[in-house]
Amino acid sequence: MTHLIYIADPMCSWCYGFGPELQGLLATLPDVRLDIVLGGLRAHNTEVMDAGKRAEILGHWAHVEETSGLPFTRNGMSQPGFIYDTEPACRAVVTARILADDMPGLAILQVFHAIQQAFYVEGKDVTDLHLLAQIATDALNQAAGADSFDAGSFYETLTAPMTMSETRQDFAQTQRWGVNGFPSLLVEHNDALHMIAAGYTKTAGLITALRQVQRLGQPES
Repeated sequence: MTHLIYIADPMCSWCYGFGPELQGLLATLPDVRLDIVLGGLRAHNTEVMDAGKRAEILGHWAHVEETSGLPFTRNGMSQPGFIYDTEPACRAVVTARILADDMPGLAILQVFHAIQQAFYVEGKDVTDLHLLAQIATDALNQAAGADSFDAGSFYETLTAPMTMSETRQDFAQTQRWGVNGFPSLLVEHNDALHMIAAGYTKTAGLITALRQVQRLGQPES
């Protein structure tokens, strides 16, 4: 089984752009284990976004839009007093991981992508915890094929100290691995972790990098 570790942040625009490329790789790996570790791009930021910072970030978005071809709306950051704190969105993914621990990592990836869809395409404020609970619950129920989760229970876990602590542990693990850019994709091979993507990478490049790692340690023919 191929074991991939995806290190990312739902409110990272390059992670949004990377989504289809990652999906392309996963489509070639029917037997895959995917773990998501949250990176905390702008976690615990407390500064209200001013016009200069908004223009800077929208410039990054335009670059991602051009490179990936994915749609963007600029409304997500337009609310008065908006604070670009990515911790709540990261914590929502951790909450999904806790509540759906019997579901595959691909189901948690659906939650990750649903938050991105809400922020980048629908222009919703995904720093709102109640909204995050609803988005994540809808995504989990879709993945489960049943109404197994409800937003109220999700919100309780989302706001629990245990979940906040586990989210901080993800951020700390990212730092221990020395990962300082998102998205990053690792593969576990021969009891070691290998980087196959550090930043936005096309599917073809991901496949090539993965095959190179998987050939390590194999006898030459």
